[in-house]
Amino acid sequence: MYMLSLKQSAGMGFDEKESLEAITANLISFLQLKSQRLYRHSLQVANYSISIAAKLGLPKSEIELIKHAALLHDVGKLSLSNSLLAKAPYLNRTEKALYRRHAAAGGNMLENIPCCQDIVPYIVHHHERWDGSGFPKHLRGANIPFGARIIAVADYYDTIINPSSDFWAKTKQQAVRELFSASGLLFDPEIIKAFIDTLGQ
Repeated sequence: MYMLSLKQSAGMGFDEKESLEAITANLISFLQLKSQRLYRHSLQVANYSISIAAKLGLPKSEIELIKHAALLHDVGKLSLSNSLLAKAPYLNRTEKALYRRHAAAGGNMLENIPCCQDIVPYIVHHHERWDGSGFPKHLRGANIPFGARIIAVADYYDTIINPSSDFWAKTKQQAVRELFSASGLLFDPEIIKAFIDTLGQ
């Protein structure tokens, strides 16, 4: 079972004195054991998020936090069964409610670790949407933490350009058009513009 609590994490090889780098590396190894696809997705979302943050001219310290949050944005899925993950997005109402807990679950895993405090909001809110239609808190617009807005775009793009059992992968051109359509609706327009600019480089 992959349900983890850092209050009971002695067997995972880190404690409250560990560095953010060490905790990220440890949890990424658990993601890799859980699912190679989930692991590769986390790495790619981190790469895209770093590119966006750099394009926006954020300080190196903030880019570093966004990198770690992006790597761990789906860490809450360690608490979900493989059968549930395999069914997404074809879930019934009960299953969907369970699935949507993964964002908050990721935050719960890290909230009591001092070095993780700054990345918890980015992890918890990476499924929020600009128009308030996301989860878990239905935050809207500028109320969504900025790092979470960046990760949301990177996460969405990587999901739609990669084939899965859920849908055929979109081409880069199709994905960019979809991002344009979602700008100001699902995602922060500033971040969409920055990301599309990086894709053109």
